[in-house]
Amino acid sequence: MELTTLFKRVIGLDVHQAQITACAIIEDEHGNRHVEQRQFGTFKRDRKALAEWAAALNPDLVVMESTGIYWKSPYAALEAAGVRTLVVNAKHVKNVPGRKTDIGDAQWLATLARAGLLRNSFIPPSQLRELRLISRQRQKLVGQLAAEKNRLHKVLTDGGIRLGVVVSDVHGAAARRMVKALIDGKSVPEVLELASKRFKASWEELFDAVQGELTPSHRFVLDELMRHIEEIEARIARFDARLLSGMDEQRNALALLQTLPGVDLIGAAMLLVEIGTDMDAFGSPDRLASWAGVCPGNNESAGKRKSGRAGKGNPYVRRLLCEFAHSARRTTCVFKSKFEALHIRRGHKRAIIAIAHKLLRTVFFMLKRGQCYRDSATDYEALAVKRNAPRWIKALKKFGLIDQPA
Repeated sequence: MELTTLFKRVIGLDVHQAQITACAIIEDEHGNRHVEQRQFGTFKRDRKALAEWAAALNPDLVVMESTGIYWKSPYAALEAAGVRTLVVNAKHVKNVPGRKTDIGDAQWLATLARAGLLRNSFIPPSQLRELRLISRQRQKLVGQLAAEKNRLHKVLTDGGIRLGVVVSDVHGAAARRMVKALIDGKSVPEVLELASKRFKASWEELFDAVQGELTPSHRFVLDELMRHIEEIEARIARFDARLLSGMDEQRNALALLQTLPGVDLIGAAMLLVEIGTDMDAFGSPDRLASWAGVCPGNNESAGKRKSGRAGKGNPYVRRLLCEFAHSARRTTCVFKSKFEALHIRRGHKRAIIAIAHKLLRTVFFMLKRGQCYRDSATDYEALAVKRNAPRWIKALKKFGLIDQPA
């Protein structure tokens, strides 16, 4: 059965690490169809040749699968040549069984594209694609930093140091000074002199916590771990500066997102480089949530719901949203009350995903409408009066609009 044709000139690309297989289906004004197949390498000159060949055919559409990271360079070359290109989810274009070849895959992509059966994946503008490299590497560095901090804590515990029992954050400013003093072999009184007065633990508890048996091997490992931790922290700071310096055009969107509970400047920047600022690319908050993998999945047959498990989605966005959700649940806002209600019935993890889903939907409408976040559980008028009342009363007294007290 012939599929209904929506596009007359299409090209399908089967992209691999070292080879790109292309299949062009061209239909002329008389309805005659011509199929042309080509193969290209993946070096720069090959990608340029691919873009020139595709541009010469003047296609309505070029389509390729989102195969790992291999699609990115051909996509950039075609984008530079002004060729409209779609990148589609490989799961949505599985080939007919028994016809699994590179040529077959490219032809099948072209056939589906002619019928308009393929949905484009979200591809951000080139500027945000470059910033994604910085943002995603920063997330990797944050993971490395957490692993090294945990390792340092374990080595301290192995050496008999129980500072983590009496201090909420071993890597706070004062606690880090104490750990460095222990690494340097300072005496217990010298270590305790570095303790912060804001510590809730008593002097006796701190004294007992820093009593240990650190061997030269412990000190060597701790010193290397501390150096690595500080090196990663400095590297993250450089990544932050580079990321923010490239987002001058998005400063209004950054300011909007920071009005949302749990979202700081870096978090807002990392989210924007993943989802962009144009919400028309997703169309609806439901599609955005599905793309991010924070909404319930659909698996229903014969009227029975088999599973509501969420799809994989974008792991970088989902991780950011879960971090925002953990922060938002600690604030006085509608997200906190929703979390507390869900936590009792559904458990901690499901409640966090639900808050992440609600946050992302809120982000969609904030960016779509260009409006700041206003919490339904907060009386902003009362807050404004409370913040400004002393200044207002002082001004009224100054100009004699209210009587001075006798």
